[in-house]
Amino acid sequence: MTQRRDWQRDVLRELSTHAGPGDARPGTAGSAAGTVVVRTAEVSTPVASAATDDSGPESSPVLPAPEPGTPTRDPAPAPTAAVPARPAPHPPPTLDPRLALARGRPQHGDSALRRTGRTLRRLTASAAQEVAEESRTAQEIQQPVTTGRVLAVTSIRGGVGKTTVAALLSRAFTHYRHDPVLALEADAALGTLPVRMGAESVRWACGDLARILTPAMQLTDVTGYLVPVSDGGWLLPGSQGQVGAPLDVATYRTVTLALRRYFAMTVVDCETLPGEVARTAMDTAHARVVVAPMTPEGVGGTRLVLDWLGQLPHSALATTVVALTATSPDMTLNARAAAGHLRESGACVVAVPYDRHLAGGGAIDPARLADASRQAVTRLAAEAMRRAVRVR
Repeated sequence: MTQRRDWQRDVLRELSTHAGPGDARPGTAGSAAGTVVVRTAEVSTPVASAATDDSGPESSPVLPAPEPGTPTRDPAPAPTAAVPARPAPHPPPTLDPRLALARGRPQHGDSALRRTGRTLRRLTASAAQEVAEESRTAQEIQQPVTTGRVLAVTSIRGGVGKTTVAALLSRAFTHYRHDPVLALEADAALGTLPVRMGAESVRWACGDLARILTPAMQLTDVTGYLVPVSDGGWLLPGSQGQVGAPLDVATYRTVTLALRRYFAMTVVDCETLPGEVARTAMDTAHARVVVAPMTPEGVGGTRLVLDWLGQLPHSALATTVVALTATSPDMTLNARAAAGHLRESGACVVAVPYDRHLAGGGAIDPARLADASRQAVTRLAAEAMRRAVRVR
């Protein structure tokens, strides 16, 4: 237990420290005693270590300068032959300004009458039971980890709430945990995770960071290339909102293996199955969430995915949770029968009800979520975390 607490304390100290001796890396024995020297008065361009492949030192990557105002570590000594730094990319907006002006006011997930009734119920004796249940769920989410856990979120097709579930899980982990949480987009070139997470603009994408990551980078170096989320946590987009080459397996492996040592939980918004990156993410993650729409064909297709997971050699099905989502208030499929069909495979199923706020699109405001949605997402995060910590 001491080792786990020290790991989390070291990571948090590295995020919040602004001056001090030492240059310890998070997760090492020396990090408990040392602190990180950071610079905020000016922005420097650290140079990555020389490449170790056959291409020679000329192919060594150069780290671009982080966004002004972001703390960075003192750079390594410059090489003899000066290499010009690559200019930082222009941060494009996540949503066209004209569309942003056209957005209406976000709705509450619950009606005014339902919110009033919930407030009155909290004044009764039943409120104590609800608080006790929420405390037990929070303890599951707050379980300590010795190494970073990776949670892959995917579905059999688009438009079923996969990205929405990934964003909700990332916010739930950020809310309940006190160590760094990363939301990583491994979807197609035009994924919507940055919009759902409330990011106004993006700068560095997953492929950009894969080319500049080095083992010498510390957490303060890495976060300079990520998008900070308003209510905590970090975001790494899959693209800059432009049509381009899709994320490949090699890039995904490079980024996840390098970043998991900095973050206690990484929630990956994968592409839909049977995409190659999605299959790789499902096979290598500590836990998985499969988003299934509450339709006959959606439940049937998800059952095939669960049967495939059950055939994998490392018992992937035991660490899989199904999020059964209702994307419309007029769903006709019996939710209990659908969940029972999926549970026959051996997977855990959590129903996520229809929510007016989530159905409206745009940035997710946790304060506007319906109470039933918030409870379902919290339980989903607890079930996923319980399974993720089983894997050593």
